[in-house]
Amino acid sequence: MQRAPRAPLARTLGHALVLAAATAAASAGLAALGLPSPALFAGLLVGLLDALALPRALELPRGTGTAAQAAVGVTIGTLVQLSTLAALGEHWLPVLLVTLGTLVLSLGTGALLGRHRDVDPVTGAFALVAGGAGGLVVMARQLGADERVVAVVQYLRVLVVVLSLPVVLHLVFGVRAQEAAPAADGGPPWAGPLLVAVCGAAGAWLGRRAHLPAAPLLGPMLLAAVLSLGGLADGVRVPGALEAVAYALIGLQVGLRFTPASLASAARVLPAALALIAVGVAGSAGLAALLSAATGLPLLDTYLATTPGGLYAVLAAAVGSGADATFVLSVQVLRLLVMLLAAPVLARALASGRFRRRRGSPPPGSPRR
Repeated sequence: MQRAPRAPLARTLGHALVLAAATAAASAGLAALGLPSPALFAGLLVGLLDALALPRALELPRGTGTAAQAAVGVTIGTLVQLSTLAALGEHWLPVLLVTLGTLVLSLGTGALLGRHRDVDPVTGAFALVAGGAGGLVVMARQLGADERVVAVVQYLRVLVVVLSLPVVLHLVFGVRAQEAAPAADGGPPWAGPLLVAVCGAAGAWLGRRAHLPAAPLLGPMLLAAVLSLGGLADGVRVPGALEAVAYALIGLQVGLRFTPASLASAARVLPAALALIAVGVAGSAGLAALLSAATGLPLLDTYLATTPGGLYAVLAAAVGSGADATFVLSVQVLRLLVMLLAAPVLARALASGRFRRRRGSPPPGSPRR
């Protein structure tokens, strides 16, 4: 089969400029509505519409997603302070138990999805693991799952969580996500971009050398966190414009994956997936109530800390709603690490003889008709 010819450069540039303008406009609109992380989800919605409306969606340049993940990783890493570790350490046992409870909840709903006739057990588990959607999609292909179904269900989960987040904040907690106050200037204007460049490149390289899951995100995040905790990046923040561009690129990358073909191949799975996503969200809210009771922390803090998806949006909501962003970040990042580190072990266990595929189900990762 011959590959489709590349679009002319002028047409590609024009397409990219239209998407950029649409994303900027959508981001401004979502921000006006008070939705958290507007750039991220503006990019997601614009990319989704582009993928569904056109026969050939725009292909982002190679390395764009990696660079954007690195910038976001550095952004998160600079937020990790000694007070963050102290907050987590004070409540380490209930936080650890709730994190493990979230893993068990994810495995339970994933096992139920794996009983669907169009989904094998490995794909079902990966599709509903609560945390690290991008890394899980990348690992799914390598570990024998159908990455198309995993991508659709994972990003559907993130979309459901994020769209419901401002509603829950307003109706249950009486708050509305708002734009965070500008970060204090802790250095010269070039300090933030330099930190992104250094930690992005070095952190991604170190992450790959250490075989870290989702290395483009977690490597820069951990390196920036170490520098922040060590006082070498004290007060340095990623510029807001650079952060917004990174969020928008990640959203576009996600949205452009929702091609008509991939959506059609997973259409039969969506009703069951939506029901199980709702179970996961409700179960996580129950774990938040238990964590609040065990630690004495406000329910708003524990709800945001245990929300099953949308790390960037949840962090933005925590800052904008006045919640304890350091605690929310700590629990969310801990869960992200646990989920991504557990995924390869889970895949090997599910692919072993103890979890045989049912007769008639397609091999994991094989093309679906």
